[in-house]
Amino acid sequence: MACACTQKKQEPVVTPWGEIQDSIPQDDNFDLEQIQRNGEMIALTLTGPETYYDYHGKHLGAQYLLAQRFADKLGVMLRMEVCRDTAEMLQRLADGEADLICYPMNKKGAGWIVGDDKDNLARELEAWWKPTLLAEVKKEEDFLLSSRSVTRRIFSPMLNRAGGVISHYDGFFQRYASTIRWDWRLLAAQCYQESTFDPQAHSWAGACGLMQIMPGTADHLGLARSDMYDPEKNIEAAVRYLGELERSFSDIADRTERIKFVLAAYNGGHFHIRDAMALAKKNGRNPRRWGDVEAYVLGLARPEYYNDPVVKYGYMRGSETTDYVRKIHERWNGYRGVKTIRAGFTPNTVPQKAKRERKKKYQI
Repeated sequence: MACACTQKKQEPVVTPWGEIQDSIPQDDNFDLEQIQRNGEMIALTLTGPETYYDYHGKHLGAQYLLAQRFADKLGVMLRMEVCRDTAEMLQRLADGEADLICYPMNKKGAGWIVGDDKDNLARELEAWWKPTLLAEVKKEEDFLLSSRSVTRRIFSPMLNRAGGVISHYDGFFQRYASTIRWDWRLLAAQCYQESTFDPQAHSWAGACGLMQIMPGTADHLGLARSDMYDPEKNIEAAVRYLGELERSFSDIADRTERIKFVLAAYNGGHFHIRDAMALAKKNGRNPRRWGDVEAYVLGLARPEYYNDPVVKYGYMRGSETTDYVRKIHERWNGYRGVKTIRAGFTPNTVPQKAKRERKKKYQI
């Protein structure tokens, strides 16, 4: 295991009652025993599909999953902090701001770096690491990202086509969609995409019910966790959240366009969509037109885009989000009897910048 020299700094802190020193003595190396006593391991990494990223409010990435296993082995919490590049990681480790770097810096073992002042932590890491661990966490991640990780029954996308009945919950869709001036059939189309109309659906990430609301979102909306599987309360809370998202995109004047951004944010996260909008603007596209922005949502899966200075929230699985928006609109059109006409970028379209640089190799 490679090591980098670090020295904990003892900075004076000015308070209203005078100047005090850091509570950690200068000669305290903050090694394994101190980390375990403190209850937290601080790790540095870079954003990326193989390292660390946010997925529906949960953290994934092979390096993150490995770090979490190691933290569990130590019996501590993991705090993963993202750096812009390897130079920043090395400098922050040298400044004593973290315990180790969880990034493959070399081909030996995990390729992680522990400071020279953490000999016991390095020995613990060497004893824990085995080559099969990487394959294990990648298999785990593949499962979590597959449809097999969502528990739900599959119901018909339309209960009675001749009678215009979409689901058993049409009355709730009609009642609550009107509060945000949505077509209730659009809300029904989104619900089918989320849960196939199964009110007991749940995912490994914790998403629950018809509209697959995350526990944290439920807390934010004031939806009791005991009510997350209640069809009406789940739909009502989801509609309030959609209303919040729509207000957050009030800078998009065209409501037809704005709804596409709202759906994308419901699936992929508001901040990732804002990153894609910033990329579109930087590259001369219209940041308020989904047909332009979806190319950069896809682009956020590529290092030349998620490492761009205008991107604040790193890598995302953009193909899932663009498919989500497309499938909901196609189903909505089907519910309305409207023929789907695809326009703008298709999911396989790559922005011109990526085409020019397709053959280049990028090194973080």
